[in-house]
Amino acid sequence: MSTSGADERLARQVLRIRIGQLLVNDGLRRGDFRVPLHLALGHEGIAAAVDQVMQDGDQLLLSHRNIHYNLARCDDFAAEYREYLLQGDGLAGGTLGSMNLSNPARGVPYSSSILGNNLPVAAGSALGGRLLADGGVTFVVTGDGAMEEGAFYESLVLMKSFDLPAVVVVENNGWSLATEIAERRCPIDLRQLTAAVGIPYAEVAGSDPFACAATLAAARAQAAAGAPQLLEVPLTTLGYWHVDDPRYPETGRFINYHHGAAPEAELADWPQLAADGSDPLQVLSERLPAAILADWAGQLRGELGAAIA
Repeated sequence: MSTSGADERLARQVLRIRIGQLLVNDGLRRGDFRVPLHLALGHEGIAAAVDQVMQDGDQLLLSHRNIHYNLARCDDFAAEYREYLLQGDGLAGGTLGSMNLSNPARGVPYSSSILGNNLPVAAGSALGGRLLADGGVTFVVTGDGAMEEGAFYESLVLMKSFDLPAVVVVENNGWSLATEIAERRCPIDLRQLTAAVGIPYAEVAGSDPFACAATLAAARAQAAAGAPQLLEVPLTTLGYWHVDDPRYPETGRFINYHHGAAPEAELADWPQLAADGSDPLQVLSERLPAAILADWAGQLRGELGAAIA
């Protein structure tokens, strides 16, 4: 089993984001926070990959579900946690909370709680980068709900029209609040949609951080050369549960929470939450020695837990 230093850094970052989220989840279950928090358990792979491929001068614009990216880009877990508590010594002085949390010093100048709002802002950011010729690339993260907004299509048109250095990352977990996307609308084929405006499309499983990093690195290189890119990332938001429902008498209704606590997710010695191929930690365990991963998990539980004790 051979891994590079970059692979090991990526794996450790995935673990850090998972453990940080589970510590936040513990706080949610205690009722510690006065702001809504959208966990992204199961999304750690794409967040760690974006962090790994970003270069100096790049910008990352986020949506309401941004905890995983902010954890990836922020070296001070305690500062982010205190921001969620709205404390004056938080990452943004307790003024932004969760859904609008930004970190300009680490290339995260903007997050928006408004569905699809960050897309035209990202187009403007990329246009600024193009005019300044600074070599930076704008990454913007959106989801399968926001891609229904008119701003999604309009932003793609603008990015292509001016050949902007932009990478659009669409996290597709198949849910809209607590309703499956398939229950409320027809499928939207992003491959065809992007082809209509001439933007290259790629798909990569969000459960595989190594594949995400490789695909993103290629996309960044193309975007930096003036060819905007779109990457669709199918993934599973973990921490779901079942509720009693007469329509599903044997199993109950499957629920994937939109925000708040994941009631059955626990910070275990090895904090893997699923074994069906949907959990990035399962991919890590197939790529790196178990002893190394267990050691890192123990270190991170101790370090992050102590930071907010």
